[in-house]
Amino acid sequence: MACPAALAAGIMMPRINLVVSPSIEAWVLTEQPGPIARGDFVRFTLSHPVAGPAPVPVTKHALCLPGDKLTTVERSSPLSAHDRDGWYYCNGRLLGISLPRAHNGMALQHMHWSGIVPPGMAYVGSAHPRGFDSRYFGLVSIKRLTRMERLL
Repeated sequence: MACPAALAAGIMMPRINLVVSPSIEAWVLTEQPGPIARGDFVRFTLSHPVAGPAPVPVTKHALCLPGDKLTTVERSSPLSAHDRDGWYYCNGRLLGISLPRAHNGMALQHMHWSGIVPPGMAYVGSAHPRGFDSRYFGLVSIKRLTRMERLL
C-alpha cells in the first residue's frame, strides 16, 4: 500500500506548486497542460535583483496576451513627489499601478511600454497592489510560462 502511494506522490510532487506570496489567491497549484488564456495561473522562473541573487519560481496570472492592447499611463506618484507611477491597462481594464519603492525601500523601475502585445509575449501579474510583476520586469515570453490550475 505504501509503495503505490509513494509512487503517486513522486509523480505528482514535481507538478505541485506551493505559493507563499499573498499576491496570488491560491496556496497549492498543479501543472495543467493546454494553451494559456487570459486569467490563467502561470508559473515561470524570474531573475531580477528584487527577487534576490538566485532565480526564483514565480506564480502570477496571465493578464494581457498577444494581440491585446497594453497601455501605460505615467502619473505623478502620490507616495513620492519626485517619482512617477505607471498605470497599466489591458484593453482599457486597469491591471495595476506601479510603486516607486519596494517594501524594503529599494527604488523600483517600472516598465515604460505601450502597444499591441507582440506574438509570443504576455503581461503577467496579480490584483495585489504590492505584487512584483510585469509592471516592473516587463512582458514575459509565453514559452517560459507553465499553465497552472488551483487545487487550494
